[in-house]
Amino acid sequence: MDSRKDYTGIDFFRLAAAFLILAIHTSPLSSYTETGDFILTRILARVAVPFYFMTSGFFLISRYAHQRERLKLFLKKIALLYGCAIVLYLPLNIYNEYFLMEYLLPNIIKDIFFDGTLYHLWYLPAAIIGAGIAWFLVRKAGFQRAFILTLLLYMAGMLGDSYYGAIRQMEGLKSLYNAMFEVFDYTRNGLFFAPVFFVMGGMIAEKPMKVSFKYFGVFLLLMLGEGMLIHHLDWQRHDSMYIFLIPCMYFLFRWLIIFRGQRREGWRALSLLIYLLHPMMIVVVRMVARILDLQALLIQNSLIHYLAVSILSVAGSLLCLFVIQRMGIHGKKPVWEEKSSDYGQVYTQVKIQRGKPMREEKSRAWIELNLEHLSHNVKTLCQVLPEGCELMAVVKAQAYGHGLYEITVNLNRMGVKAFAVATVDEGIALRSWGTIGEILILGYTAPERARELCQYQLTQTLIDKEYAVGLNGQGYRVQVHLKVDTGMHRLGFCVENTEEIANVFTMKHLKVSGIFTHLCTADSLDSTSQRFTREQIYCFHRLLTQLQEKGIALPKVHVQSSYGFLNYPELKYDYVRVGISLYGVASFPHESTRQGLELKPVLSLKARIILLRTIAKGEGVGYGRAFVAKRDSVIAILPIGYADGFPGSLSCGRSQVLIQGRRVPVVGKVCMDQLAVDVTELPNVKVGMVATLIGKDGEEEILASTVAEQAGSITNEFLCRMGRRLKCYCSCKLPMV
Repeated sequence: MDSRKDYTGIDFFRLAAAFLILAIHTSPLSSYTETGDFILTRILARVAVPFYFMTSGFFLISRYAHQRERLKLFLKKIALLYGCAIVLYLPLNIYNEYFLMEYLLPNIIKDIFFDGTLYHLWYLPAAIIGAGIAWFLVRKAGFQRAFILTLLLYMAGMLGDSYYGAIRQMEGLKSLYNAMFEVFDYTRNGLFFAPVFFVMGGMIAEKPMKVSFKYFGVFLLLMLGEGMLIHHLDWQRHDSMYIFLIPCMYFLFRWLIIFRGQRREGWRALSLLIYLLHPMMIVVVRMVARILDLQALLIQNSLIHYLAVSILSVAGSLLCLFVIQRMGIHGKKPVWEEKSSDYGQVYTQVKIQRGKPMREEKSRAWIELNLEHLSHNVKTLCQVLPEGCELMAVVKAQAYGHGLYEITVNLNRMGVKAFAVATVDEGIALRSWGTIGEILILGYTAPERARELCQYQLTQTLIDKEYAVGLNGQGYRVQVHLKVDTGMHRLGFCVENTEEIANVFTMKHLKVSGIFTHLCTADSLDSTSQRFTREQIYCFHRLLTQLQEKGIALPKVHVQSSYGFLNYPELKYDYVRVGISLYGVASFPHESTRQGLELKPVLSLKARIILLRTIAKGEGVGYGRAFVAKRDSVIAILPIGYADGFPGSLSCGRSQVLIQGRRVPVVGKVCMDQLAVDVTELPNVKVGMVATLIGKDGEEEILASTVAEQAGSITNEFLCRMGRRLKCYCSCKLPMV
């Protein structure tokens, strides 16, 4: 599937499912044909709710979705939505004399946890309980066992639902289920019904594949026959759970995710609002019908009644969306319901094999990530952070060429909850993969994209007064960090402009949650550089004091990047922006810092020998015959070149690679797609052997900083050039945390 497009099929079916649920509650064909209405509302429309469960499971429960924080956020969002819905329908419950029932407190508890305080709200507690059960079982037992266990729960629930008649004559089972019905009214709930669909959604996310629509059609017909049969036998206590609903939903969802295209951002919110509001619209239609004496048209005609409720539900939902948009919070997306999407060029630059074991035989050249080293670096850095200080991982430029997706997702799993990127598209990509925590955009974002900043809950850096005014004028509530120029003279408010900076804190639509500066000579320990860094820090602290004297409560403060932290560890702020050191490499080889940490390189660069050439003395290799053999030689061709980020300046013996744990020189000119190495001294060299351009092979190691220096560059620049078309693999799995 094309990872650069969104799941349009899911977006389309969201709305379809909303109207199917509305049909269940209005019976649109009942005044025309009871059988037809039963088929529509009690059999066919039963795909709607499982679809929503599977959609949440698809985005919540997968290999990279095991963070407790991600589940907590999902449960928190659903619980908040449920609470709002309970309050919204409180007047209707009062009108219906809900609070006059016998045994009020036990019934309220039962409704809140299982049945919903109104007939359609059962879905929300079911989603909370079902997601928790599914997530726990997948985490502890894996997908296969979790599916079996939740399927058994579903089968048990089915005996209290569509197949209740099958146990009526079994007194023991009947008594057991009757006892359960004292706790909840239906087995169509979060214990029995929801978990299996959450697990199925996660399973499909793990192994997406194309299927034909005909499989869904076959099982839908079988479910139709099943439903009609048990209806004829009068077995149904309720009618939500069928045997063939499981395979029917499996193939429907697999078919829907085939369709990829333009994002339909508002459809998720619209379908949700239709679901929430339609019972209220049913009441409105009935009330209008009585007032206008149109009961025969608007109520007794079931199809007109359905259409009227549908139109009002859509209109009311659109009105709510308009109000929300005007309030500046439209479209905020729950991070559990997004996966890989195309947001600019960020994600598509690296084709990442997500979590798959490395299959070297299929690769020409690749980036290899050691997640154990990444975890080690995070732990090492966090151990020396000042108390109350948090690590902010800088993952801009494809995480310094390491692969934005793999690095960020795994950092999130390690507990890192603050990230810094360069562009809004990088930030959106992080959110689309479910990244939890603060995401700070260090670079410029056009003020016209303020809606996206708000929508994806991104934090924007303010670069000067005019920019702050322009962003504030967009009318969207945006979280910002205020950058101060203390001597680098790049981005930021001048440190002397205290009044200008203080004024930003009064801007209506900007929430200042951070203030920071950048130390431009912190990587050097010479006296001049140290003196300038101290001056920068002094000026910044003076500004903070002046702001406090004006009665401004300081937001989170951060000053140090990697070298600011390694050379000035005594400084204590709220964040440390860790970039190059997070990846276990130095910008320059053989450099020293005040704080020496044992960090390990995360990235290796490898390629496979695709061809061996035996050339005679005096023959040349490559463009311009830049290499001429001084002896009979064996030349190995590697399918990697400057288009993969290995610079042409490393041509003609200026660099080496490792093969069989030994160093061999690059000969001739590095081409766009290939380079040549002299393997004459190596015994038994064969096509298919792996060459290490960066990394360790046996006792030998080639550091990225060394290669960068040979190329006349620094490690940061050298690494960022990679990843345009190289595949990225993990050489080890990160233990679950």
